[in-house]
Amino acid sequence: MSEKTPLLHYRLTSSDSPPTKVESTHSGSKDKTFQKLGVVFGVVVPTLLSMFSVVVFLRIGFVVGQAGLYQSVAMFLVAYFIITLTVLSICAISTNGALDAGGAYYMISRALGPEFGGSIGIMFFFANVCGSALYVLGLVEAIMSTFGIPEVAVAGPHQVLPSGYWWSLLYGTALLFLCFIVCLVGTHIYAKAIFIIVIIVAAVLATIFINFFIARPIVVVLPNSSGLNSTSVSTANYTGFQLNTLEGNLMPNYTVDYSTGATMTFTTVFAVLFNGCTGIMAGSNMSGDLKNPSYSIPRGTLAAVLTTFITYNLLCLLAAWSCDRHLLQKDYSFLGDINVWPPLVTIGIYSSTMSAAMSNLIGASRILYAMSKDGLFGGVLALARRTSLSGNPWVSVLASWLLVQVVLFAGKLNTIASIVTIFFLLVYAAVNLACLALEWASAPNFRPSFRCFTWHTCALGILGCLVMMFLINAIHAFACIAFMLLLWMLIHYLGPISNWGYISQALIFHQVRKYLLMLDARKDHVKFWRPQLLLMVANPRSCTNLMTFINDLKKSGLLVLGHVKLGLLDELPSDPLPSCYDSWLSLVDHLNIKAFVNLTLSDSVRHGAQSLLFITGFGGMRPNTLVLGFYDDCTPQDELQGKIVLSAGHDLDAASPTADPREQWSPFFPYVRCAEELKDLPDHEYVSVIADAVKMGKNVTLARYFNQFNRVEVLESGKKIGGYRDLTGPFVDVWPLNLLQPDSRGYVDTCSLFLLQLACVLKESRAWSQARLRLFLCVESERSPKEKEEQAKKLRVMLKELRITAQVQMVEWDQVVALHWQRQGGARWNLVESAQNVERRERPDEEWQDDGFQTFPNNDALLTDEYICAVNDLIRRHAGPQPAVRFLYLPRPPADTSRYRAYLHQVDVLSRDLGPTLLIHGVTPVVTTVL
Repeated sequence: MSEKTPLLHYRLTSSDSPPTKVESTHSGSKDKTFQKLGVVFGVVVPTLLSMFSVVVFLRIGFVVGQAGLYQSVAMFLVAYFIITLTVLSICAISTNGALDAGGAYYMISRALGPEFGGSIGIMFFFANVCGSALYVLGLVEAIMSTFGIPEVAVAGPHQVLPSGYWWSLLYGTALLFLCFIVCLVGTHIYAKAIFIIVIIVAAVLATIFINFFIARPIVVVLPNSSGLNSTSVSTANYTGFQLNTLEGNLMPNYTVDYSTGATMTFTTVFAVLFNGCTGIMAGSNMSGDLKNPSYSIPRGTLAAVLTTFITYNLLCLLAAWSCDRHLLQKDYSFLGDINVWPPLVTIGIYSSTMSAAMSNLIGASRILYAMSKDGLFGGVLALARRTSLSGNPWVSVLASWLLVQVVLFAGKLNTIASIVTIFFLLVYAAVNLACLALEWASAPNFRPSFRCFTWHTCALGILGCLVMMFLINAIHAFACIAFMLLLWMLIHYLGPISNWGYISQALIFHQVRKYLLMLDARKDHVKFWRPQLLLMVANPRSCTNLMTFINDLKKSGLLVLGHVKLGLLDELPSDPLPSCYDSWLSLVDHLNIKAFVNLTLSDSVRHGAQSLLFITGFGGMRPNTLVLGFYDDCTPQDELQGKIVLSAGHDLDAASPTADPREQWSPFFPYVRCAEELKDLPDHEYVSVIADAVKMGKNVTLARYFNQFNRVEVLESGKKIGGYRDLTGPFVDVWPLNLLQPDSRGYVDTCSLFLLQLACVLKESRAWSQARLRLFLCVESERSPKEKEEQAKKLRVMLKELRITAQVQMVEWDQVVALHWQRQGGARWNLVESAQNVERRERPDEEWQDDGFQTFPNNDALLTDEYICAVNDLIRRHAGPQPAVRFLYLPRPPADTSRYRAYLHQVDVLSRDLGPTLLIHGVTPVVTTVL
């Protein structure tokens, strides 16, 4: 059953549905044996055995002897404060729904997503590997202290094992191989022995506590390796409960550790001590074998943590009250030396340490196996998925065993203690981070039954873990964090898409909602205007070049890809749009553009465009400009043919065995329209969409010939000649005059400034930073040179005030304009009428009638094709070097709907064969000259 299965379906069907054949083969015995583990044997016992190991038997004296009673208790308080905060986070996550096998890795990966889950999973894997090596080295140290041949003194009758680094490595290898055999056979052997082991450990701890009260003062012979030379003191005293002994052990006295030769400090001692607190996840790691994980994990883990905390502090108090400081510092196995029957302590050390080593080895192999099943690292961990006939992941066990063997070359327990501690602290910090992220995301489905936590406890847990990491060893801490970030990046960019749910999406939603509410449209100001574009796309296959260009044009603004699917919901069995979003979003990823997608279902393109203009966006993030492809007779080209666009779980353009070759690359997007097929949008409806947008106060941009636009070639041309500033390309040509209104004399109107602003925005984008603007100023040849220069100077002053860098070129167009007025019965236009038209444009408020519709000049009805063709030729003659794109003034559609076809024809003739062109009509002020 997948993780997306609804809870109701899960509850109704999970118990009745028969298991698959594989499941019944590999997990049938497991279900009968282990699925009914309760609080005690499922959580408390594994956690106690993981925490009661090396520290309780071999390092209590070391901690008290070096740090003193006060600092020892302080260390335990700090350590248990950190792990208690982490336990609270574990309890919260474990009680928020059903848990699967995998323990902490499963919690983190399913809470924070595959990136954090995979990187922390690797760190947790290494923590268990190093922890297993730590316990093996501790066991070797205990064996050598009892049975090892001393280097200086005479060996006793039971001291028969040769000593030295390589001998210790050999013993560790043999013990590790024994653990490997047990893990290779299966975890059931360890599970059967867990009851016996916990009885032994409990009995040993009971005798240790009793012995402090019944043992008489004795002189203990120290191990010879504890002395730096032959003249050092070789004995120490067990005084029993003496007040002067307690006073001598209260304060710290850091000396050289006789096992490593390094001088101890607070942080090094804390690193050793903290290893006794790193078994808190043993119970959560058993989540797949618990009868009720949500009930058992919180109670069992908290009970185990409280038990170990009391035990450790009592042992510290009793040791400081009864043992000489020299004994604590020079004999790590003093608990056996002062015991009424020393072999009992030895048995406890061997059994608990061996079980902890096996537990860590098994845990490491299971984490590796879980990550390989999730496929986070692709084929790197493919072999680790192999299992035996009984379902045991033997390849993962083998890999874990080899890595533990490598760590054994460190040779000494205290050498790798700090590394193990940093690994576990990093994992604990990640668990706290997972709980903190879930709490901050405020997701309705995060409602754990364990409520004894807040975001403050999670944050304190993270802070405590990070602080202790750097106090223990800053270099190792930096290295571990850098390694984790490297793994995070590898999984993020190379890993597969999962269906676990991404906490980042929940956090982003939470923050975006908050800031969208703060983005008040009433506070908009022209100083902070930016393009927010709605690009209407009929078929993405023929518009990819336009999409990439508009993505550059938006710069830091908003880009929404809009599409109208024709149809009525009443005639369909269900909404067809949700299944289309995956294809569109995959195309956005493929084109590497930053855009939203908004689809709608409508009976006509016009009504659909109106709906998108009305509803697209939130608050202050709404499109202010509508971008349309041009309405002409060009046959659309399939720009995605031969390209594979991958989607989540599907190949967007995978080849399919269809008879029609046009459908070979289009399982999601329809094939492009053929030349003989009719358009979905009539010409008058196309102009109506433009008119509707203008009525709504939206700027309109028509994009033509962008099937000829090659972004890579255009931008590369600028780089090749970038060293010559006078010839730097690409060029962007701007014609700010309304060329379809021959009596125009003024350049400074809203639409002209909008053209300049969009051209400037395009140039300011990073990809077009080498582009150069060319501004064409139409003048009359009959004017004197002084008047022409004065007009150009005014335009340059305006550009300077607007902070726009552009090259101004004078264009004489008397002969072109004469073609229009000659048809009207005169060789030149009436200056009085022209002045009146200019005055009317300067008073736009008077152009509105009482019914709310605007009146328009009638010149557009009198324009001839001869005049418009002459204007088109004028633009083409002033195109050297060839521009990458042109910006032309788009007149407003006529109020008379019967003139729509004539309007579209005029715009078509004006922009014919000009290459990539934007025809722009601006209705909102977008520039300012004041701060």
